[in-house]
Amino acid sequence: MAAAEIRVTLPDGSERRLPTGATGADLATAIGPGLAKAALAVRVDGQVRDLARPLPDGAKVTIVTDKDPAALDVLRHSSAHVLATAVRQLFPRAKIGFGPPIEDGFYYDFEVPAPFAPEDLERIEAKMREVTAADYPFVREEVDRAAAQRRFADDPLKLERIEDLGPDEVISLYTDGPFVDLCRGPHVPSTGRIKHFKLLHAAGAYWRGDERRQMLQRIYGTAWFTKEDLDAYLRRLEEARKRDHRLLGKQLDLFSIEEDVGPGLICWHPKGAMIQFQLRRFIEDTILERGYSLVYTPNITREELFLRSGHLPLYAANQFPPMAAGEGESESVRYRVKPMNCPMHILIYASQQRSYRDLPVRLAEIANVYRNERSGTLHGMLRVRGLTMDDAHIFLREDQIEQEIFQLLDIVELVLGKTFGLSYRLDLATRPDKKLGSDATWDQAERALEEALKHRGATYRIDQGGGAFYGPKIDIKFSDAIGREWQGATIQLDFEQPERFGLEYTGEDNRPHRPVMIHRAIFGTLERFVGFLIEHFAGAFPLWLAPEQVRVLPISDDQLPAAREVQSQLRAAGLRAHLDERNETLNYKIRDAETHKVPYMAVVGQREAGAGTVAVRVRGSGKKQEVVPLEQFVKRLQAENRTRALSPLT
Repeated sequence: MAAAEIRVTLPDGSERRLPTGATGADLATAIGPGLAKAALAVRVDGQVRDLARPLPDGAKVTIVTDKDPAALDVLRHSSAHVLATAVRQLFPRAKIGFGPPIEDGFYYDFEVPAPFAPEDLERIEAKMREVTAADYPFVREEVDRAAAQRRFADDPLKLERIEDLGPDEVISLYTDGPFVDLCRGPHVPSTGRIKHFKLLHAAGAYWRGDERRQMLQRIYGTAWFTKEDLDAYLRRLEEARKRDHRLLGKQLDLFSIEEDVGPGLICWHPKGAMIQFQLRRFIEDTILERGYSLVYTPNITREELFLRSGHLPLYAANQFPPMAAGEGESESVRYRVKPMNCPMHILIYASQQRSYRDLPVRLAEIANVYRNERSGTLHGMLRVRGLTMDDAHIFLREDQIEQEIFQLLDIVELVLGKTFGLSYRLDLATRPDKKLGSDATWDQAERALEEALKHRGATYRIDQGGGAFYGPKIDIKFSDAIGREWQGATIQLDFEQPERFGLEYTGEDNRPHRPVMIHRAIFGTLERFVGFLIEHFAGAFPLWLAPEQVRVLPISDDQLPAAREVQSQLRAAGLRAHLDERNETLNYKIRDAETHKVPYMAVVGQREAGAGTVAVRVRGSGKKQEVVPLEQFVKRLQAENRTRALSPLT
């Protein structure tokens, strides 16, 4: 005989008895009317589920409200279904793809005869409001494969998805009013719980991300629990549009992507190249002071090297296809452009005998590497095929791991915290499904990183399964001026590559020992980091990084000789000064310098020309200016340049 009741455990450790078949909604009601009204979903033994599903006996249960971190994903997943409901009502023949929640919103893919126009999105959003006003319940139904195929007989996209499901996988459908979809859930109780949403834009997207498949139309939207949160997000989006590095990069003449060169390959213009040069010099000076050695390695290598390292076949999807052998080599030889530097740095380490006294050996290279990213994922400087990495590989003894991690975190703090003023967090990324090496080795590597973080007193989060295929890593995520999160530095601990290459050092006992290896990058790639900096600073770089630090502005042609002398003295002091000799009025020249985000303007007038002074105007200060001796101005800028201050001194 079935039990008449079940027991569940609440977050505070207390138990509740409920009738068999009771749902999450029943539990919320039993706890109190306030919770019942606020409940959106239920977490059962760690898994978020619909409120309407029966609770299992003995489960640990938490009622999910809008205060729960998982709640926004549930809301946005349900919002995607409301979007699909509206599209199907307005475009009855639309085929339905995928509709997941994503960071800050949701999307849904549709196969329709023509792309959605802006006016279509307006109509769809209005129809969505009708769907939410109708307050349709989200009803879950489990069916067998044959029933699912019958229900979606007119939608080949859904039929293909059903074919992919495993033989033992539960097939569930969700219905809200006139719309039914193949979906695992969970969802909010009804469409009426979705109140604050906005459709953002539409774009093309290949079915299942495969450029060989048909192009679908993807509609992006966002949803929040309060109008204030929605409005704040839309303001951030507007600010992000103003800061878009692709627009500012063109306006400031920093870089371009040329069709004749290829997508994802950056052409650095002189001003952008100056930013890259300053970043290179900064990181190279920083690491040379800390015991690193610079190396340079070729851009191509024989394919066998990546087979030996394990990158092939595990990383083959991200590598460009092989090239034929070089002149005079066997036809069986193949070359690859390198997607990373570690195998070559390993060979440099292995080129001579090493002693325990030599370790750590720190080999660094700012190198060009190439990765065959899908064309649909490329995005300006932020996702490219040609990458400039500030890469380094450190070969060390196991007893040196902790101190080396400490030094790397010190460099991260110097660069991201002290120099750029960024707040950041640490993620400890653990073993992925596809990996090299044994679980015992991974246990050892993960334990070493976690102990280093604990001894450092660092706060960190676990990124389950986010490690590299050869080892766990510490990823640094930082936030920009408008609150967006970016991937920054990475510190990866690798026991596997030294084993595969048979690396050794002679220990204090005069016997061979195996070193361990740390892969690390501080900027990551210079393309992505510069793209971030453009958006973070909205193009108004601090003085030390600005490609044009001072613009010298004579008020008329009569002051040109004096202005040239000012420019000459600034350049002699190591400052990047540009003289504007155009015939335009001074006000126009000042506005143009502001548009190009120049930190300082040195205005040379009649009084200044004759007295060795300049009228200094600071970026963004409006009409405010001060007249200072040129020598004092030069010294002030030199001091700011050396200290890498974040903003011009006033």
